Amino acid sequence: MAEFTVAVSDPESGHTYQIDVDGQDANRFIGRELGEEVDGAAVGLTGYSLELTGGSDTAGRPMRPDVRGTATKAIMSDGGVGFKPTADGERKRITIRGREVGEDTRQINAKISARGSEAVDDLLGEDDDDE
Repeated sequence: MAEFTVAVSDPESGHTYQIDVDGQDANRFIGRELGEEVDGAAVGLTGYSLELTGGSDTAGRPMRPDVRGTATKAIMSDGGVGFKPTADGERKRITIRGREVGEDTRQINAKISARGSEAVDDLLGEDDDDE
């Protein structure tokens, strides 16, 4: 059964909330690709819409939006997700995960794209005592 940590960022406030999802809520993410929108009810944000922006698998390999599928792939990269070149023209073979959410995905990054009527802090039950 799928189990994810969803990191939901709020562009307006700059806060990021980490929510663990499993079971039926996690199944709402399976098969979705980076850039798609998901109903926020899957993470407790009823009335909100979330855009998938990234993620990583169980080994920490990042998901890359320009690679199809759920499998790991070794690609030659000249920069972008998973590799930051240190010199002009530097390239490197890196192993990354495709853009589709699958069973091996461990973390999903998402941002709020459409807001509901209630505040995010009220829905997620976050308190400001940790700051």
